[in-house]
Amino acid sequence: MAELQVGDVVTAIYKTGKYIGEITEIRPQHYLVRVLAVLKHPMQGDLHSPKDADVLIFHERRALSFREQANIPKQMVKHFEDEVPEYQVSLKEAMAKMKAELAEAQTKWAEMSLKALETLEKDYKF
Repeated sequence: MAELQVGDVVTAIYKTGKYIGEITEIRPQHYLVRVLAVLKHPMQGDLHSPKDADVLIFHERRALSFREQANIPKQMVKHFEDEVPEYQVSLKEAMAKMKAELAEAQTKWAEMSLKALETLEKDYKF
């Protein structure tokens, strides 16, 4: 597979979120990606104990901001062909999708995640 280039529009998985972005720099093991849109909002809670409500600190996890740059391992970056949605619209859609999935889960973790997302929604100023 051909190496991606600076300026390419890509999807990138960072921690538990998935984004559309633009490669701004190529590093030995990573691409530096500037976020343009959100495809999947990051999961809430402890990254080391996914979907576990019984953890020491239940982390509130924000999505990366518009134009924020992240160092992403090369294997987590793929070429993106479609039209890039507007950041706020994509963030709102990703939040709505995650909230719907959590509402169906009906677990303590899902309940805590929904509370964290409600707080984040206020921060995101929808």
